[in-house]
Amino acid sequence: MITLIVLAFSITFLLGVPIALVLGITGFVCILAMGVPLQVVTQRMFTGIDSFPLMAVPFFILAGELMNRGGTTIRIIRFANSLVGHIKGGLAHSNVVANMFFAGISGSAIADASAIGSILIPAMEKSGYEKDFSAALTAAAATIGPIIPPSIIMVIYGVSVGVSIGGLFAAGFIPGVLLGLAMMFTIFLESRTRNYPIVESFSLIRVWKEFKGAFWALLSPLIILGGILFGVFTPTEAAAVAVVYSFIVGKFIYRELKWRDIPQVLLQSGITVASILLIISMANVFAWVIAANLIPQKIASAFLAFSHNKYIFLLFVNIFLLVVGMFMETGAAIIILAPILAPIAAKMGVHPLHFGFMMVLNLAIGMVTPPVGVCLFVSCGITGLSLEKVSAAVYKFVIAEIFVLALVTYFEPISMFLPKLLGFIR
Repeated sequence: MITLIVLAFSITFLLGVPIALVLGITGFVCILAMGVPLQVVTQRMFTGIDSFPLMAVPFFILAGELMNRGGTTIRIIRFANSLVGHIKGGLAHSNVVANMFFAGISGSAIADASAIGSILIPAMEKSGYEKDFSAALTAAAATIGPIIPPSIIMVIYGVSVGVSIGGLFAAGFIPGVLLGLAMMFTIFLESRTRNYPIVESFSLIRVWKEFKGAFWALLSPLIILGGILFGVFTPTEAAAVAVVYSFIVGKFIYRELKWRDIPQVLLQSGITVASILLIISMANVFAWVIAANLIPQKIASAFLAFSHNKYIFLLFVNIFLLVVGMFMETGAAIIILAPILAPIAAKMGVHPLHFGFMMVLNLAIGMVTPPVGVCLFVSCGITGLSLEKVSAAVYKFVIAEIFVLALVTYFEPISMFLPKLLGFIR
């Protein structure tokens, strides 16, 4: 059966079939070969998305769309620019800082790359930055989106494995900041070599002015995350609150969200949500086939036979996931692999929350590694550059991200300090 799974998956994947259908077709073929009633397919598809916590995904996506249409993005960029625009390569630094702020609203790397890239990439080009550098930086900085909470990927992981979503959110703060700092250090080195310009001198008056303009946008993550971390509401309820707040800010405070924009916002959100839920439902069929054939237990036995050292295990898992992230959509990779790898990690003595966040961070890096790095495609769409051109410029940022991944993997307090402090780990 393992041979059939590998063959069906490989053939459909290499033929260019969308990943959701790759998973569904592979599961369907294997269920036919197993002689199991075909009703299992529809049952597992429905079971895969029949989850209350999973309702957070469409709400966070809708909130991000409302924030983007409601004038939030440009205000956050201006505030970020007032903070770091005086540093050499200031506009590039602003790109990273803006992504860090926007990450606390959208929870999606694709949304961040699209919203911020459409504004900052043209601005960076006008200021003398190379187009491929601007595109690569935007794609890489957008991966902070799923790390600093809220995070759609963390919701999917929490639902798939049964790990506290609030705990995963708390685990993302410090590594998210480290990711931003690592990228800014890379920009600093590049700016010295390429002589990138300073935007303007630092001014507390300008910082205060831009802060006032962005105040309601910056308040959003505080309301959302504060409510989750201090037990006021669940992540799902927080996502619904984010939608209401985003609408009020965009429509009645900034007054940039028009009634005529609402149908397009709902349509775009619906398309994004539908693609994610289709992947999740199909992946659940595939996951059932894997579980029914005891593949997780066989893989666990192979790992344990090779080594009982958890550090060696984590090294191999990181290498494996970095390769997987190059070829597979992040949500699908989590749904398929998390239920297999998480129990093995637990047997090795790795805390479930620590392993979960490590896996989320690793696969987030996959969003910016070719050939299937979705953030690269967003940047290519904005700039008109080829994937090869942008990929050649992004490797320095990927190295910086892998460095942070190594720190998070082998120095557990980086991700576990806040969850312990806030009571998610007892």
